[in-house]
Amino acid sequence: MSNDATGATNARSTGADAGNLGYLALGLTLLAYGLLSTGFLHHTGVGDAAHLAHLLGGVTLFIAGLWQLRRGEGFTGTAFTSLGAFWATWSVAGGASKNAAGLFLLLWALLTLSLTAASWGAGLFSRAVYGLFTLSLVLNAIAVFGSYSGLGKAAGWIAAVAGLVAWYWATSTLSNGSWGKVSLPVK
Repeated sequence: MSNDATGATNARSTGADAGNLGYLALGLTLLAYGLLSTGFLHHTGVGDAAHLAHLLGGVTLFIAGLWQLRRGEGFTGTAFTSLGAFWATWSVAGGASKNAAGLFLLLWALLTLSLTAASWGAGLFSRAVYGLFTLSLVLNAIAVFGSYSGLGKAAGWIAAVAGLVAWYWATSTLSNGSWGKVSLPVK
C-alpha cells in the first residue's frame, strides 16, 4: 500500500490492491479490541469483541492477505493472513487457561515483532501499527500471566491507538486516491 495519493485516474489500477481493506479490518478490530479491553464502555469486556474479531479481524484479514499474496505483495500478504489467523483463533479460544492465553499472546507478539522489523523501511505508519500492536501484546501477556488488570487496560489503550493509526492510514490512502488530491496527510 503506497503512502502517496495516486489520483482518481489510477483508481482502476489500484483496485486490485487489498491493502486498504486489510488495514481497515486490522484498524477496526484493534480499535474494538483495545477499547473493550480498557473498560471504557461500562458492562463490556474484551470478550464482547469476539464476533467482530472473528469475522472482520479473522476472515476479512485472511482473505485480504491471500489477495495480497496473489498480487506478489509478500509483506502485507504475510501480515494480513497471519493476523487473520490470530484474530480467528483468539475469538474462539475464550476458555483457554491463564498460562495458555499468556503464551498465545507472547507467541503472537513475536510475530508482530517480526512484522515491525520487516516494516521498518515501509514508513512511519507501518512501524507505528505493528510496533504498537507488539507492545500491546507483550503488555497484555504480562498482564495475563500476573493477573494485572491495570496493565491489561494499558495494553488495551495501546491496541486502540494502533487501531486508530491503521484506520487513519487506510482511510487516508483511500480518500487521497479517489479524490485526486492529498486530503488526509500521511507523511
